[in-house]
Amino acid sequence: MIGRLNHVAIAVPDLEAARALYRDTLGAKVSEPVPQPAHGVTVVFVELPNTKIELLHPLGHSSPIAGFLDKNPAGGIHHVCYEVDDIIAARDKLKAAGARVLGDGEPRIGAHDKPVLFLHPKDFYGTLVELEQA
Repeated sequence: MIGRLNHVAIAVPDLEAARALYRDTLGAKVSEPVPQPAHGVTVVFVELPNTKIELLHPLGHSSPIAGFLDKNPAGGIHHVCYEVDDIIAARDKLKAAGARVLGDGEPRIGAHDKPVLFLHPKDFYGTLVELEQA
């Protein structure tokens, strides 16, 4: 059901420092910051030959990333995102298998302008999983 790894999202307390680290130290192609008000984050996309890294920084105090950084002040991996061909079919199969879909269970448009869903981390060994329709 799952396809390729789309991205790994890392919450960072200092977005400019993280951009510089990936760009200058690791030599990666790094985007400008992209505010995503609907998701409460500012995102920097790090392009790699085989996948992407998303650097996430809170956009306001009510951001879910702000809560994550309160618990993990140095930052850390927030979620992994896998591609699926049909997000509704994937959701239905996962729910039938007992996995919990976060929110109202309906896909919403993610940072890449594609439908996404999140799966409860307790069902995936402590990892928040995002599914994105390819």
